[in-house]
Amino acid sequence: MQGDDAQLTAAVRAAQNGDEDAFRTVYRAVHPRLLGYVRTLVPEADAEDVTSEAWLQIARDLARFHGDGDRFRGWTARIARNRALDHIRMRGRRPAVGGDESELAALPGETDTAQEALESLDTGRTMELIARLPRDQAEAVVLRVVVGLDAKSVAEVLGKRPGAVRTAAHRGLRKLAELLEESESGASQAVQALPLRGRLRRASGRGSAGADGGET
Repeated sequence: MQGDDAQLTAAVRAAQNGDEDAFRTVYRAVHPRLLGYVRTLVPEADAEDVTSEAWLQIARDLARFHGDGDRFRGWTARIARNRALDHIRMRGRRPAVGGDESELAALPGETDTAQEALESLDTGRTMELIARLPRDQAEAVVLRVVVGLDAKSVAEVLGKRPGAVRTAAHRGLRKLAELLEESESGASQAVQALPLRGRLRRASGRGSAGADGGET
């Protein structure tokens, strides 16, 4: 991750100096995860448009940004979130309210097995699972695991305290581990059922052949 941060930092600084190729590098590095985050905030049909609006603001305000690659990811996520909330307000909907931000009870570390599992999943399947979480948990998990921000940066993006972010991320990752287990269990049962279905089809075919032979 440190190498990626260094490359992103260099690309951002070059883009700030007017290097268009560097800006394309920044876009390719950040856009997929930023779009994934926006998809947790607005309907799928609107996500591309909202993310495009965010990139317009990112490009416009880029010269005023100060920081490294990690802070840049947090900055772009905050812009995307604001554009998404503006979009929700324009559509007359209320965004889902997060959990209790005062809940800062000590909790175990975020579920390592869930994080490892998420990292091994393709992006589409990851977002399908995350979409099943409550909004506050989905945002925390996407920003922590998909976008790659630390708890402090996520807290800045969401306007919450780091303890509340850790609580939401922990709960979200724990729920994702359960969803992943259910998903894998269902897939395993489907695979196990395939030979049985094949045998039933073959048996049905033999029965039909036998019936035809009996008539001759």
